[in-house]
Formats: sequence, structure tokens, C-alpha cells
Amino acid sequence: MTEHPNAALYREGWEKFQIGETDAAAAMMDDDIVWWQIGAAEPLRGKAAVLGSMQALEGVDFKLDIHDILANDDHTVALVTATVRAGDQEISYRTTEILHVSDGKITERWAFSDDTERIGEFFAQFS
Repeated sequence: MTEHPNAALYREGWEKFQIGETDAAAAMMDDDIVWWQIGAAEPLRGKAAVLGSMQALEGVDFKLDIHDILANDDHTVALVTATVRAGDQEISYRTTEILHVSDGKITERWAFSDDTERIGEFFAQFS
């Protein structure tokens, strides 16, 4: 069975992000993307803001273990375990990412996790 194109979009985007190809990952985002980060009260708005946030994480190693991806023509839901390493610090957490996709571009992203407070504390060092 062939993977839904929106599931493939998610998988490809994370594979490229993990090896530092942020330009390729950015090509999958709508210019006006709304990007909700875990625990954030307000989203990042626009591709430039999302890329700026990603650039602040330069040197941080992300590994994403995808458990499952569910997709249809409008949405993608990914169940993942993320492991993030920065120097001698490491955090691992389970998350669900939900994407709204239109015309092959991610227009909105929400992320929910099993330990929002700990994730917020870890990533605060990069703000």
C-alpha cells in the first residue's frame, strides 16, 4: 500500500530537518504558516519566524522515532518520540504533531506532549 502524500510530506520534512537541510524542510511550509510549539501561548506566524526559531537550535541534535503517521487530504497526525541532545544535556519525550496541509504545503502545525513543563525548561535555553 502506498503512503498518503501528506504522510510522505511529514516523513520527508523531518528526515531533512534532522540532517540539517532546513531549506528543503522550509520548502514544504506555506509562507503564512502558523506554527504552534509545545507549551507556547502564541504561535510563530510565517515561514521566516519558524525558520528563525529553527536556526536558534543550530548545533542541537534531533532524533525522531516515528511510531505512526495518519494522513488524509487535509491533515497529518504523527505519533513520535523525540530525543534532543545539546552538549551534555538530553531530553526524550513523546509527542503528537498535527498538521493542516493544503496544496502540498503545511499551513498550520500543532504539537502536544507528555511533559510540557520539562520540554519548555529544556528549550528555554535557546530563546
